[in-house]
Amino acid sequence: MTKATTEFQQQESLAAFDRACKFMPGGVNSPARAFGAVGGKPLFIERAEGPYLYDVDGNQLIDYIGSWGPMIMGHAHPKVVEAIREAALRGTSYGAPTRAETELAELIVEAVPSIEKLRLVNSGTEATMSAIRLARGATGRDKIIKFAGNYHGHADSLLVAAGSSAANLGVPDSPGVTAGTSQDTLVLQYNDAEQLERAFTEHGGQLACVILEPVVGNMGCVPPRPGFLERARELCTQHGTVLIFDEVMTGFRVAYGGAQALYGVTPDLTTMGKIVGGGLPMGLYGGRADLMDQVLPAGKVFQAGTLSGNPLATAAGGAALRLLRDESPYAYLEEQGKRLEVGLHQAATDAGVPHQIQRVGSMMTLFFHDRPVRCWLDASECDRTRFGKYFWGLIEHGVYMPCSQFEALFFSSTHTPQLIDQTVEAAAAVLKSL
Repeated sequence: MTKATTEFQQQESLAAFDRACKFMPGGVNSPARAFGAVGGKPLFIERAEGPYLYDVDGNQLIDYIGSWGPMIMGHAHPKVVEAIREAALRGTSYGAPTRAETELAELIVEAVPSIEKLRLVNSGTEATMSAIRLARGATGRDKIIKFAGNYHGHADSLLVAAGSSAANLGVPDSPGVTAGTSQDTLVLQYNDAEQLERAFTEHGGQLACVILEPVVGNMGCVPPRPGFLERARELCTQHGTVLIFDEVMTGFRVAYGGAQALYGVTPDLTTMGKIVGGGLPMGLYGGRADLMDQVLPAGKVFQAGTLSGNPLATAAGGAALRLLRDESPYAYLEEQGKRLEVGLHQAATDAGVPHQIQRVGSMMTLFFHDRPVRCWLDASECDRTRFGKYFWGLIEHGVYMPCSQFEALFFSSTHTPQLIDQTVEAAAAVLKSL
């Protein structure tokens, strides 16, 4: 229930957190859930349905994280739940091939411009790690380029100037990552085509790949500047370097074929997760057939996984992608995204709060910054203290936004115009109090 009907309560969540801290580091299984960027202690969720989360204290919250992206059709969609139920009745894991794996792969290949063949894995981290190994194996080169504030999972070579929870914790270079592991990772500023050109001039013959988020979601929502993705494509082609789009977040979120379909730029390899698993653990990497055929057992680049292509995850992912294909919610999501964007902008303007709102489809961030955010240097200047107050103020009004200035918000096809307006009204009240 929202604040209109009852006061926000947190006693049960506080008790649950204290108990969790006895058994898990920081009481959580991912730092993005720890509320370290906003202060206080996290809410513990009991269930979810449609656009709502329900915590252990009975608070009903309008959800704008959607499990950090997967729940584009809302929580507990009946068709996804039924697909999982039917799959579970047949067994939860086989360790052997299934037709459902191929059916899911066919859906993805038909939808995503760059993917001719793919390999299913269990997470976005596993997907990006494997794609980079494939790029190195295919090119015989060692060095890679990533961009500050782009988060590609927690593989050692990628935890260099990472965004998201690494930035929130003030640990952009994690302890435990050796100098030898990270020395082949070149870190550039996102949206800086000239810097990318200089890197290719100096290192072009040594670069195995360039990996980037085509729309960044891990330093807040940061779209590519016109020409940036195109220039990356040109340089990679010119130097024989593999271009990898990390679409774990944007895949099937910003468009049915992902950001590459939206912007018309085709990478060599693509990584995906979140939506492709329908909310269950799932990831994949895929791309040109000549590259993918270098993966064992067709080729020599090693990658394996006991639970890859898990029958529950493939059932959920297949159901989710068929819903998106057949019902195509993207026009509705764009309409409601614009409604939320305009409403939040007006609320922040009326409150006299310096801000920037950046959005691509149903991904969005309200930055507490007086200039556009184009790269990590810009994002790092945001007023995080003000964001923390904004976050908790919205919680008090029954609205659950991402618990970090550096995470994009997401909404679903179950968010009605009325819920969007209710969110804007709550934000207006909170922003006036900052």
